[in-house]
Amino acid sequence: MGQHHEAAPATLVTLITGAVIGAGSLAWWLLNEADRRRRLGHQQAMLYAPRMQDGSEVLDPVSNGHKRNQALEERVERLNAAIADVRRQLEGLGKGD
Repeated sequence: MGQHHEAAPATLVTLITGAVIGAGSLAWWLLNEADRRRRLGHQQAMLYAPRMQDGSEVLDPVSNGHKRNQALEERVERLNAAIADVRRQLEGLGKGD
């Protein structure tokens, strides 16, 4: 029975040590995960940065999706008008010869 009493403190120390190591490991993992997510968010923000300069891309596509679609449609209309102008100019050059 004397051995049983001596094993209890050793078991308690082992449990406490395991809890401390587990808590430290969990804290380390959480910090690494937070850092990874921060870096990933920064990288994604950098992907959008060049397009934000001309206003063609927004960070919140859900609320501004309609505006973005309108801007895209306006650009397509301007491009189509420019193509039509060039066509007319080329036809005019062809008739002039």
